[in-house]
Amino acid sequence: MKAKLSITIGQYSEQGLKTENQDFHGALIPDEPQLKNKGIAIAIADGVSSCSAGREAAESCVGSFLSDYYSTPDSWTVKTSAHKILTAINSWLYSKGQQQNGNHHSRGMITTFSSLVLKSTTGHIFHVGDSRVYRLQQKNLECLTTDHRRWVGDKDYLNRAMGIDIHLEIDYRRTELEAGDIYLLTTDGVHDFMPDRDIVSIINGTHDLQQAAESIVNFALDNGSTDNITCQLLRIDALPVQTANEAHEELIRLPFPPDLEPGMILDGYRILREIHASNRTQVYKAEDVESGQFVVLKTPSVNYEDDATYIESFIREEWVGKRIHNSRVLTIYDKDRPRQCLYYVTEYIDGQTLRAWMNQHPKSDIKEVRLLIEQIVTGLRAFHRLEMLHQDLKPENIMLDADGKIRIIDFGSTKIAGVAEINSPIERLNLLGTRNYTAPEYLLGQPGSNRSDIFSLGTICYELLTSHLPYGTALENAESDQAVKKLVYQPGTQHNPLIPLWMDRTLQKAVHPEPQKRYAALSEFVHDLAHPNPDFMQEQQRPLLEKHPDEFWKYLAILMIALNCLMAYLLLG
Repeated sequence: MKAKLSITIGQYSEQGLKTENQDFHGALIPDEPQLKNKGIAIAIADGVSSCSAGREAAESCVGSFLSDYYSTPDSWTVKTSAHKILTAINSWLYSKGQQQNGNHHSRGMITTFSSLVLKSTTGHIFHVGDSRVYRLQQKNLECLTTDHRRWVGDKDYLNRAMGIDIHLEIDYRRTELEAGDIYLLTTDGVHDFMPDRDIVSIINGTHDLQQAAESIVNFALDNGSTDNITCQLLRIDALPVQTANEAHEELIRLPFPPDLEPGMILDGYRILREIHASNRTQVYKAEDVESGQFVVLKTPSVNYEDDATYIESFIREEWVGKRIHNSRVLTIYDKDRPRQCLYYVTEYIDGQTLRAWMNQHPKSDIKEVRLLIEQIVTGLRAFHRLEMLHQDLKPENIMLDADGKIRIIDFGSTKIAGVAEINSPIERLNLLGTRNYTAPEYLLGQPGSNRSDIFSLGTICYELLTSHLPYGTALENAESDQAVKKLVYQPGTQHNPLIPLWMDRTLQKAVHPEPQKRYAALSEFVHDLAHPNPDFMQEQQRPLLEKHPDEFWKYLAILMIALNCLMAYLLLG
C-alpha cells in the first residue's frame, strides 16, 4: 500500500472574557496530487485588539493563506510560495488599514500569524507576531518560534505583525517530521496563562486531540486568561516514506514502448519517421490520426528499462513541459486518450537546431545575435519564474522554426525546487549538462542557481559572435578548484574585432567562473548586451594579457632573453 502523509487534528477557540473573538484558525488537508506536491497547511492568527478590524485581519490572513498557497505552482518551494503569499496579504492589510485610518474608522488591520506546512517529511514554519508553534515529543515541549514583542517600561508591545508595516519580515524554520510528533499552535491567550507542564499533562492524558484542545482552552480560561483563547493540535500519524521497491513499482506502471517503425500506429499516432535516436531516447515525427496534426513522440530507451532513476527523470521531463506555458519553450501536449506505454507527445517544429544554424552563420551579425538571445531569455525566464533550472542549455537544445522563432527543448536535466523537497528513495541525479556549456560550480559538485543558466547562455552568445568558446577547451578538464581558478577568459575581440569592448566585458561577466561575480538576473545581462555599461568602457581597465595576449607573451619572452643576457654578462664580468 502506498505510504502517504497522514495526520490527526484537534482545534478549539473561545472568545473568553472579550466581547468578540478576534482569533482565527484553520487547516487544509488536500487530496492527491496536491497532498504530495504541496502538503498540509495549518494556520493561526490573533487580531490585535486595539484594532476594530482585528477579527477581519485575522480571518483574511488565515483564509487567504490556506486558499492561495494551493494555487501557487507545484514547482515552487514551500518557502517561496508562503513568502510570496504572505507579502501580498501584508500589503493588502496595510493598504486597507491606511485607508481606514484616513477615514478614522480604525487604527488599522493588524494581526499575528503563525503557520505550519507539512510537505513530505519536512515541516515548514512561518511566523510573525506572538502566536506560537510548539513541538511535543513524548514529554519534551519545545517552542519553535520567537515572540516579536518589545518591552516599554512594565508593558510589552508587538514590534512585528501582519499589516503593521509595508515591509514584512517573516521568521522561517524547517523541522524534520517524525511519526508520533505532536505540534501545538496557540495564541497568547493560552501560552501567557498556563505553564508548559500543564499543556504537556493535558495532551499526554488523552489520545483525543479535539478533547485535548478544548481542555487546554478551558484550563487557560480557568487560570485567569483575559484574552481570546485558541489552540490547535496536530499529530503526525504516518509519513510518506516509500521503499525503493514500492517507488519502482509505481514508476513502471506503464511499460516501455516497442521499437517503432514508419507506418505503425500507437494510441492513435501514426509514426512517420525517426527524427533522432540516442542511447537514452528516441524521437519520432508522427501524425495524429484523428486531427491530422503533426506531432513528436519521445520514447525512453529500453537500455534503461530497469533504471528507476532514469524512468523518474523521463517522467519529470513531461511534468516540467506541462507546467511551462511560453511561446519560446517547447509545448508538451496533455494526453487526451489513454496510453498503453511510456512516452510523451510534443509539438512538431519544422526547423533546425541552433547548432545547425550557427554552422551556417559563423560570426553572426551583432543585432541578429541580440534578437536570438532575447528570445532565449524569454523562454529561460519562464523556467526561473517557476523555480526551475534548465541546467543543459546549449545550441543542440534550442530549435529555430522556419520563421526564425526560438524554442527551448529537452528538459531532462531540469532541476525543480519544489520537487526536490519531496522525499524519495529513488536517487535524483543532478545531471551536469554538457561540457563547455556547463557552469564550473556543477563540475565541482556544487549546487546551481539562476546564474548557472546565465553562464550557459553567455557561452552560447559568445559562440554566436565568435565561433569559439570563451575558455577554449579548458573547461572540459576543470574538475578542481585549482583548475577553475586557472581558467582564462579569451577576449571575444580576438576572434571578432567588430565586438565592442563593453559588449566583450558583458560576455566576460556572464561567463565568470565564480557564480557571485556573474549577472544575478537575466534582465541585467540582456540590458548590458544592448546598452554600454559605463563600468566596461575604459580600455585601460584591461591588462595587456587580456587585450593582446600574443603580444604580451612575445614581449615577455624578449624581456626574459634580455634579462638572461644581462645576468650572463654580469657573471662573466
